[in-house]
Amino acid sequence: MNNPQRLLVVSHVMHYRHEGRLYAYGPYAREIDIWADLFPEVVIASPCRAEKPPGDCIAFTRPNISIRPQREAGGDTLWAKVKQVVLLPLLVWDLCRAMRAADAIHVRLPGNLGLLGVLLAPLFSRRLVAKFAGQWNGYPGERLALRWQRAVLRSSWWHGPVTVYGQWPNEPPQVISFFTSMMTDEMVERAVAVAETKKITRPLRVLFSGRLAAEKRVDALLEAVKILTDRGLALEVTLVGGGAEEASLRRQIEVLGLQNVVKFAGSLPFEDSLKWYEWAHCLVLPSRHSEGWPKVIAEGMCYGLVCVAVAHGQVPAMLEGRGITLASGTPQEIADALRQVAERPGDFGEMTRHASLWARRYSLEGLREALRELLNRQWGVDLKPTASPSAGNAHLDYEPHRCTASL
Repeated sequence: MNNPQRLLVVSHVMHYRHEGRLYAYGPYAREIDIWADLFPEVVIASPCRAEKPPGDCIAFTRPNISIRPQREAGGDTLWAKVKQVVLLPLLVWDLCRAMRAADAIHVRLPGNLGLLGVLLAPLFSRRLVAKFAGQWNGYPGERLALRWQRAVLRSSWWHGPVTVYGQWPNEPPQVISFFTSMMTDEMVERAVAVAETKKITRPLRVLFSGRLAAEKRVDALLEAVKILTDRGLALEVTLVGGGAEEASLRRQIEVLGLQNVVKFAGSLPFEDSLKWYEWAHCLVLPSRHSEGWPKVIAEGMCYGLVCVAVAHGQVPAMLEGRGITLASGTPQEIADALRQVAERPGDFGEMTRHASLWARRYSLEGLREALRELLNRQWGVDLKPTASPSAGNAHLDYEPHRCTASL
């Protein structure tokens, strides 16, 4: 049986070269490590900068991972759009060169580079697989580019499996429900042990973990905290993550007088962020769309947290009987949910036990086996994961003139 030797991963995720190692956003990097356990060689086609990575990035650990840097193009400004059009022929040329050397191609979406990937990849390989990490059923106000990406993946042009979050009726056969994870089996065991002893006490400890971006609606959580503190409810709130909205959120905290209630933990490596799941009683995810299958909810559930999130995407399926779903995520809704937890903690013991039992099924090792079975079945191959994946420095196959922020 002719197994593919070189997998090309097409992704818009920014990568960083720093002190001889390759870094990227933590959950993505750990997932690519898992793909690298299934192929002798994994080459990433993605933008890359030669600079120190942000705090939420981690190094790839598999020595068979290399990168073929792609030009940066994207953004919502007029200049960014013009730049995309000007660079399009070069983007296509670079991506085609990378695809010519690949035995199999994995395209990750949503993203502009992913859209080019799904249009070009069928010209270069029979062994294709795509991942759409956004909300598969769409949402109000969604960008047209995301609809185009789903349309191509649903079409006969794309002849490989498409992994999506959740079960969706009336989809073509290539659309397959899947999951993702960031926690190893060892981390899951630790989380389960914490969940078994978790007690909700006063003050109520509330956690947000994720990017501090407008679409995450952390401002709504802060408004909810203000409602509760004005009513005399004791709270401690921690925001884990960084992003463009941090300065605005700090100003909001000052205006609301919440300096002694809310603290910023900053962008943390994944392993360091787990201590905040141990600390917290509740996890709040106020975003209203485009979460897909939120890993932070699965992680919080595993640790026995009462998870509170807006009903969209796969959130209702994840939290049904195992958490609190909100209709629209207004500050008052969030405040009411947190007040209920604080005032009647005994009502949530069984719920959090069910949540932890459900979430402990999802680990990186489980993801690797699920991917192996999927690709063996869809491609007619016999991939075998390495017996004991070895950690090391991902190989830096750089073209220095492309590994800059200016391209």
